[in-house]
Amino acid sequence: MDLRFLFENYCLDAERRELTCGTELVAIGPKVFDLLLFLVRNRDQVVSRDDLLAAVWDGRIVSESTLTSHVNAVRKAIGDTGKEQRLIRTVSRKGMRFVGEVREDAPPARAAAAPSAIAIEAPAPILSLPDSPSIAVLPFRNLSGDAGQDYFADGVVEDIITALSRIRWLFVIARNSSFTYKGRTVNEKQVGRELGVRYVVEGSVRHAAGRVRITGQLVDAATGIHLWAERFEGTLDDIFELQDQIAISIVGAIASQLERAEIERARRKPTGNLSAYDHYLRAMPHLHRGTREAIDDALPLFHKAIALDPEFASAHAMAAWCHCWRKINGWMTDQPRESAEGIRLARLAMELGKDDAVALTRAGHTLAHLAGDVDGALALLDKALLLNPNLAAAWFLGGFLRAERGDPEAAIEFLTRAMRFSPLDPEMFRMQAGMAMSHLFAGRFDLALSWGEQSLRQLPSFVFVAVIIAACHGLAGQAEQARDAADHLRKLDPAFRISKLDGWIPIRRPEHRASLANGLRLAGLPE
Repeated sequence: MDLRFLFENYCLDAERRELTCGTELVAIGPKVFDLLLFLVRNRDQVVSRDDLLAAVWDGRIVSESTLTSHVNAVRKAIGDTGKEQRLIRTVSRKGMRFVGEVREDAPPARAAAAPSAIAIEAPAPILSLPDSPSIAVLPFRNLSGDAGQDYFADGVVEDIITALSRIRWLFVIARNSSFTYKGRTVNEKQVGRELGVRYVVEGSVRHAAGRVRITGQLVDAATGIHLWAERFEGTLDDIFELQDQIAISIVGAIASQLERAEIERARRKPTGNLSAYDHYLRAMPHLHRGTREAIDDALPLFHKAIALDPEFASAHAMAAWCHCWRKINGWMTDQPRESAEGIRLARLAMELGKDDAVALTRAGHTLAHLAGDVDGALALLDKALLLNPNLAAAWFLGGFLRAERGDPEAAIEFLTRAMRFSPLDPEMFRMQAGMAMSHLFAGRFDLALSWGEQSLRQLPSFVFVAVIIAACHGLAGQAEQARDAADHLRKLDPAFRISKLDGWIPIRRPEHRASLANGLRLAGLPE
C-alpha cells in the first residue's frame, strides 16, 4: 500500500493520487503530480533532468520549457516559488531536490462502498476549473451480470484516458482519481465539482452471446447536458483488438465534440474578456470552413492569440497553415512575401511546440508546401503521431504528403485512418481531396472523381479539387465533363495555367506531375 507524505500543511496521497492542503483538495495535473511524488520519494538526493524524464515522461525527450513549466506548476501547487525555493531547491548544473521536512504515514483504511444510497459522506471540496478544457472519464458500468468481465470495461476506459492524455490542449483527470467512482452512484455535476472538470465521459458495457455492446456519453458537467452519445458493437473473437477499436472510435468522437463545445463556449464569451485560447478557438471554425473570406477572418484571430501569448505554438502553426491554404487555392497576392511569413510562423511553431502534436502537424505541412521540404515535413508529422496517435489532422495531412512524395497507396491508408478517427470531422472535405489526389496518382480515375466530387460539394471554391476533377475527366476520355470541369476551374482561378503546376504543390515523381498536366491539357486548360 502506498504511503501518504506529510509536509507543512500538505498531504500527498500516493494511493489516491491526491494533494491536499489542510482540508482543501489542490487541483493538480497528472504529470505535475507524478513530478512532485518523484521528488518527495527521492528527497534524500539531488535528481537530475534525465532522472525526471525517465520517471515522469518514460524517457521521452521533452523541451526544456515543458520541464520548467511542470516544475513551476509543482512549486505553485505547494506554495513555493523559484525565488524562494522553500521546498524544492535547484542545485546548479546538477538538478533539484525536495528539501522540505516530510513525515510518512499509512493511509487510513478505506471504507467499503455502502450498498445503500443513503450513506452520508462529507461534502467534497469544489475545485476551480483549469484554464484548458478539462475532462474525467468515469469507469464504465458492467451490465453483463458477470463481475469477471470488469477487466474489459476497465481496459477500454484506461485506453480512452491514455489517448485523451496525449491531446496537449486537454486537461485529463488521472485514472486513479476517476476510478474512485467505480461502483458508486453519482451524477455528472457532482463529479465536475469534485474533480474540477468541465466535461465527463460515462458509459456501459454489456456482453451477450459472444458479442459486446458499449455505449458512451459526453456530458457538460456544469449543465448536465449530453453533448454526444454513441453505441459500439463487436464480436469477442479478438478481445484486445475490439478494445482498441472501441477506444479509438470513442476518443475520435470525443475530441471533435470537445473542440466544437469549446468553440461554442468561446463564441458566447464577451469580446472584451477573451484569452489567447479563446481567440484561437474563434478562429478554428473559419479555418475549417476553408473559403477565402473565412481564412481572411481566421488569420487576425490567430495573430491576436499570438499577441496575447507569444509562446502559443498551435496559434503560430495555424496562422502559418492559413498561408499554406492560400497558396494551394491560388489566393496569394504577394506569393514571396506571404510564403516567407508562413515559413517564419511555421518555424516558430516548431521551436515553441516541440512536444505539441497540433503545432508540429500544421507547421510541418506548411513547410512542405511553402519551403518544399517534404521529407522534413513528414518527419515532423510522424513525430506528431508519436505524441498523439489519435490526431486525425496528422493522419490526413500525413496522407497528403505521402501522395505528393509518390506513395499513393500509403497515403490512402493514412487518409482512411483519419476518417475512421474522426468520421464527422469539419475538415472531411480536405480528407476527401487527399483521397482524390491519391487515386489519381494511382491511375484509378473513377475513384478519384468520386472522392473529388464529394469534396467539391462541400467546398465549391476548392481550387485544388477542381484541378483534380478536370484532370481525371481528361485522362478518362470524358471530353464533355472535362470541358465543364475546366470551365469551373477557370471561374475559380481565371489566371490558371498548366505551367502553374511547377511550384504549386510539391509533387515529387515526374510521372505524377506529367499525368496531372496531361489530364488538364486534355480538358482544354491553357499551357
